[in-house]
Amino acid sequence: MSPIMRSRLQRFKANRLGFGCFIIFTIIFILSLGAEFIANDKPLLVKYNNSLYVPAFKSYPETTFGGVFETEADYKDPVVKQLIDDKGWTVWPIIQFSFQTPNLDLAVPVPSPPSSQNWLGTDDQGRDVLARILYGLRISLLFGFALTLTSTAIGIVVGALQGYYGGWIDLIGQRVLEVWGGLPMLFMVMILVSMFTPNVYWLFAIMLMFGWTTLVGLVRAEFLRARNFDYVRAARSLGVTDTTIIFRHILPNALSSSLSQLPFILTANITALTALDFLGYGLPPDAASLGELLAQGKNNLNAPWLALSGFFTLAIVLSLLIYIGEATRDAFDPRRQ
Repeated sequence: MSPIMRSRLQRFKANRLGFGCFIIFTIIFILSLGAEFIANDKPLLVKYNNSLYVPAFKSYPETTFGGVFETEADYKDPVVKQLIDDKGWTVWPIIQFSFQTPNLDLAVPVPSPPSSQNWLGTDDQGRDVLARILYGLRISLLFGFALTLTSTAIGIVVGALQGYYGGWIDLIGQRVLEVWGGLPMLFMVMILVSMFTPNVYWLFAIMLMFGWTTLVGLVRAEFLRARNFDYVRAARSLGVTDTTIIFRHILPNALSSSLSQLPFILTANITALTALDFLGYGLPPDAASLGELLAQGKNNLNAPWLALSGFFTLAIVLSLLIYIGEATRDAFDPRRQ
C-alpha cells in the first residue's frame, strides 16, 4: 500500500462518525447476506436417526424422517415435528419465517401488529415484515453495489477517453452526454421497464443505460488537466502507448476524486430502485423489496408498522452511506494531504 493511500485510510479512521457508520453498515450488510440463517421457514440443522440434515439449503422428502409422503417435508407440521423429535432434534433460526412465508396461525386479521411471533408485524398477505426487510436489504444492497461498480467503470473509461484525446471525440461525447443527461431518468426507466416482463436483469440493464454518466464529467476534467503534465509528455516521447499512459499513469491519479463519490452513487441507486418498486415498476412482485413494503404502508394506513418499518430501514441505511461518503470525501481531499 502506498504512503498516500495509507494516509487516506488514517484520515478516514480518524473521522469517528464516518468510520463508526462504516462499521455499522458493514454489520448490516453481512447480516443481510446471511438472511437464510436469521429468517427461514425451514430448520438450519436437523439430526434424525444419527444423521444430520440441512433443510434450509437442501430439500428432503417427508419419508426421510419416517413420514408417508414423497413431497418435501413441512417442518412446521405437528406430525413431522413429532417424528423428528422422537429420534433427534432441530435447530431453527431466530425468525421462523422466510420472506414469502405467511403466518397461518394468526388470530387477528392481516396486516397484523407486532407480536412475539412477528416482531415487526405482518404485511397484508400475512408475511413477516422483519424477514422481508432482511431479504429486501440484501437485494437492494447487492443490486446497488453491482450497478454502482458497473456504471462507475463505464463512466471512468468514457471520461478518460474524452479527456485524454479531446478534439472531436470530446466534442461529440459532450453533445451525447448533454442529450442523454437531459432525459428524465425515472420516467424513461418506468416506460422501458413496463415494456418487458419484470426481471432483475432487464431492470439492471435499463438503469445502467442512464446511470453510467455520473462520473464522466469528473474523470474527463482530471484527464484534461493531466494530459499535458510533464510526465505524460515524457511517456509519449519515449513511445509509451496511449493505453498504458491512460490506465497506468493518469488514471490512478484521477481515481481519488472518483472513489470518494461511490457512497453517494450507491445511495442514489438504492433510492432509485426503491422508488421504482414503490411505483410498481421495479423488481418482480414475488421479490422482497423495501419499496413494496412502503407501498403496502401507503395502502394500509391502519397498519402504521408497515410504513414505519420501511421508512426507518431506508433512512438508517441511506444516512449511514451519506456519512461514509462524507468521511471518504474528506479522506481523499488533496488539500488534507
